[in-house]
Amino acid sequence: MATTSGAARAVQAPADIRLPGILLGIGLGGFVDGILLHQLLQWHHMLTSTNDDRIGVRYYDPRTVSGLEMNTVWDGVFHAVCWLAVLTGLAVLHSRVTHERRRVWTSRVLWGWVLVGWGLFNIVEGLLDHQILGIHHVHGGPHRIWWDMGFLLLGLLLLAGGRLLGRGGRSVDPGAPARGGREAGSR
Repeated sequence: MATTSGAARAVQAPADIRLPGILLGIGLGGFVDGILLHQLLQWHHMLTSTNDDRIGVRYYDPRTVSGLEMNTVWDGVFHAVCWLAVLTGLAVLHSRVTHERRRVWTSRVLWGWVLVGWGLFNIVEGLLDHQILGIHHVHGGPHRIWWDMGFLLLGLLLLAGGRLLGRGGRSVDPGAPARGGREAGSR
């Protein structure tokens, strides 16, 4: 099947913003988890279930000052990793998008990949920390498995919704010269 180079570039363009979109989604999804579940609702911290984890991490009871301090340190490490994911996503996006920056930021393709990244965060974090390692759960108590499964389901919905959103968007060629001689994002 023969294609012109312009048509081939338009088909491949969404892959150019896939990595930064996913990195942004992982970082932002982690921030939502950390700020909402760890800090505002205080449902869990990074090590709140280590009293019955699967890897033998020492238990730090979050109802004690010393336990809360250790959990807060690990929450901080978690937030630092989220921050690095967002910074890396922004740096990669900036390096790949040289023209029409506003068009890329408003593109359904980019925001679809961001949702995919957030969904991947939920799935990996939910499987690794909640199920495999057992170092914390979404919400403790007798029904914690349902909270954990809901977290995983939300991840799958974000992933599927992101793919649908991105597929419904128009392709953006982040390296193409701006139309009319002026970069759309330079205003």
